[in-house]
This record gives sequence, structure tokens and C-alpha cells, in this order.
Amino acid sequence: MRALLSVSDKTGILDFAKKLVSNGVSLVSTGGTYQMLTTHSKLPVKKISELTGYPEILEGRVKTLHPKVHGGLLARRDKLDHMNQLIEEGIETIDLVVCNLYPFAETIASPTVTMEEALENIDIGGPTLLRAGAKNFPFVIVVTDPDDYGWVGRELTENNLTDEMRQMLAQKAFRHVSQYDSTVAAYLSNSKDRKLDSILNVNYKKVFDLRYGENPHQNAAAYSFDSDSKGVLQADLLHGKELSFNNLLDADAAWRIVSEFEDQTVAVIKHSNPCGLASHKDQLVAYSRAFEGDSVSAYGGILGFNRPVVIETVKAMKGVFYEVIVAPDYMPDALDLLKKRRNIRIIRMPLLNSQEKAYDIRSVSGGVLIQNPDLTMDNSNEWRIVTEVQPTERQFKDLEFAWKAV
Repeated sequence: MRALLSVSDKTGILDFAKKLVSNGVSLVSTGGTYQMLTTHSKLPVKKISELTGYPEILEGRVKTLHPKVHGGLLARRDKLDHMNQLIEEGIETIDLVVCNLYPFAETIASPTVTMEEALENIDIGGPTLLRAGAKNFPFVIVVTDPDDYGWVGRELTENNLTDEMRQMLAQKAFRHVSQYDSTVAAYLSNSKDRKLDSILNVNYKKVFDLRYGENPHQNAAAYSFDSDSKGVLQADLLHGKELSFNNLLDADAAWRIVSEFEDQTVAVIKHSNPCGLASHKDQLVAYSRAFEGDSVSAYGGILGFNRPVVIETVKAMKGVFYEVIVAPDYMPDALDLLKKRRNIRIIRMPLLNSQEKAYDIRSVSGGVLIQNPDLTMDNSNEWRIVTEVQPTERQFKDLEFAWKAV
């Protein structure tokens, strides 16, 4: 058995390579991976150029794009004419591909990245290797996720890698490539006019499974939009049981609302809508006013703060049951007092990052409706007044508050 190793993320690759060699697998590797393996071990590894008889060129842009690589991957072992052609052309089979792709998403996450830097991190050979190996998965094992190294190594040792396992690995490889290509396409799209493309590929990565959805009979999971997403799914649960589907919806609503305000603001959320909302320089006053907005509906609701929660506010909550509290942080004495409540979930939120590339997606029968997120909160001096009577400065402030609330 021969394996081709070409990875950007080198997590665990050395141990996996050792496992392969211990199972009698011969190794072929590309530039960076070859250097890493030979620097940190004495494993017998052949350079890709030794296999192809051709050097890596164009600063590594071309190294695996060669018939001796893809012939070895794509040949069907159950077709005599395929195998005879390999013999005629002096091509050896490649039975295992270990590959993950250039860090394009991580590169473009930098606010200072240039187009040239982004283009250099678009992988060409890697996706081709993965697609070729995955297409031929009955005969070629494809591993793209470092988390799979352990169990794949064990199954190879026990000679127990089933067709179902091979197919699952192939599916992961195609999914990896699909997500990668979608990220590149989204980056290259012209978003200045905020028009949506005729074909929209939206890729989400599972963050965690949920016990159930809106109702107990519904399966559910949480997915993030991209690797640098910051929001309720990336928050720290400081206290309490795991968050449910409905908890997450309400917590997100609370955090989005209070994040709209520069002034200290408190929101009380029930069924994803504010039943109380108030801004005041004194957090205790802001909380009291938000609670008084609808003190009955506040029971069992969600509290949102855009400032660290203080002990005076926590004391004022006495006797009122809240499901969840979200805030950027908590003063130590306030957190200690809150943790004495058994049935409350305490969440520390990260600052929201830019949502300009996110989408607002709603399900309808037959498909989905997609729109750009509603990010516009015009300054009041840019508002167009269509009435003869001009609003007062106080009325403008009330209008701004109301606009954010609704």
C-alpha cells in the first residue's frame, strides 16, 4: 500500500505517518509535509518529485498535478485494462491520500489581507487530490480530517476498514472541498452593491448538537457561518444546564438588542421579543425600568446586558425567575450570587464581529428566502422628515430608541 501525504494543517500527521509505516505503508509526500516528516523523524518518505520524475515548480503551485499521481489514484483496480495501462506507463497505484487544504478562510479573516495573499492561499492540487481519491473510494482511502487519524490507523492495523467507512471518508472529503470552494467564491464576489448571487452556496459548520429542537420530537444542532464567527454559539456558559434551541434563540435576541445601544441598556426577552427595554447610566435603574415594562411576562424570560453585571442589579432580581442571562461579563461578587440560583444559565458573550457577510435566512414552503442582514441604523441627522412639524431633539432620541427596539 502506498500513501500520499500533503497537508496544510500538520496536526497529528507525524504520529499518523508512523502508524502507516508500522502497517507496511510506503509514504510519498509534498514539500512542506515532506520537510516536517524528515526533520522530526527518520521515517522512509519519498518526495513527490521522485514519484513523478518532475520537480515542483512555480513556487509549489504545481507539484501533484501529474499523470503518475492521478493515474495512480483514479485507476480502478477491478478493471484489467486500467491496471495494464498503469503497467505500460510505469505508474504505481496510490491507495491512501492524506490531505487538507491551504488556510484560505483563516487568511482572509485578517482585516489587512491583500488580494494577492488571498489568491496564493487558494489550493489547486489539494482539492484535485481529494476529489480523485474520493471518486475512487472503493479502492482509495481519503483522509482529510486530523480527528480521523486515530481510528483510521486502528482500522488499518486490524485490516477492518469497511466499504461504509471508506464512503464516509469520501463524503467528508467532498464536503471539505465544497465548503472550501464556497468560501473562495464568497470572497471573490462583488459585495459592494449587496446584491445576492444567482447561485448562493451557504456552508455552515456544526458547532454542537442540541438535545432537541423547538419541540422534543425535532432533531436540532447549532452551526456557525465561518471560522471567525462571534456570537451566542461561541459564548461561555459560566453556570447552568446546556442551552436549548429556544434558549439560544432568546439569548441571541437579547444580545443583539442590547448590542445596538451605545448607552448602558438592559433587555427582558420573552419568545424572542423584548417585553421590557431600558437605557440608563445606572444599571440598576435600567434593569428596574426594563422589568417594569411587563413584570408579568418577565417571569421565565431572558435578560440581556451590554455592560458587566453588578451585584446591586443581581440583588434586585430576587424573587424573579429568569431562564438565561447574557452579558459581556460579570463582576465576581455578582457572579457568585447568581450561581446560587440552581435553574439559571449564565452566559458570557464575545463581542459581535462584523455581520456584513452573513445572511438572514427564512424557511418557506418550497425553499428559503434570503436577505442581507438589517445593519442600517442611520444617524438621526440623515433621516428624511416628511411632516411639516419638526421633531424635537427629545423626540428624535425617542424615535431612535423605538427604531432599535422594534
